[in-house]
Amino acid sequence: MADKYGRLDEFEEILNEIYREVPEEFYEGLNLGVVIDEEVNYHPKGQDGDLINLGAYQRGPLGRGIIIYYGSFMELFGFLQREALKEEVRKTFIHELTHHRESLAHYADLEVEDAEFLKSYEEAKKL
Repeated sequence: MADKYGRLDEFEEILNEIYREVPEEFYEGLNLGVVIDEEVNYHPKGQDGDLINLGAYQRGPLGRGIIIYYGSFMELFGFLQREALKEEVRKTFIHELTHHRESLAHYADLEVEDAEFLKSYEEAKKL
């Protein structure tokens, strides 16, 4: 697939830098690793494409992994210079890694926070 945004190599470098900032033990159990998806990922509950997923934590019968949506980042933050983009990627990566760590510890605080955000979004859209 051709990179229509022209920054995929830079994005991969940024994500690798952030990945190396985190101690190895935080990746325990993340057997599916961290994957970059080149597509924009629209949330199914979004209206008119106004709710975009930047990342996702997946867990299932095959294991646990993190997806970072390059296309989503370019859609929302493609205008940013490298360091500002890196900060946005870092926020999302740490968010998804927190889902992983909480899942291993049988906590759901971040899932609850995400659900509250979605509920707030849906209520605002009813206005």
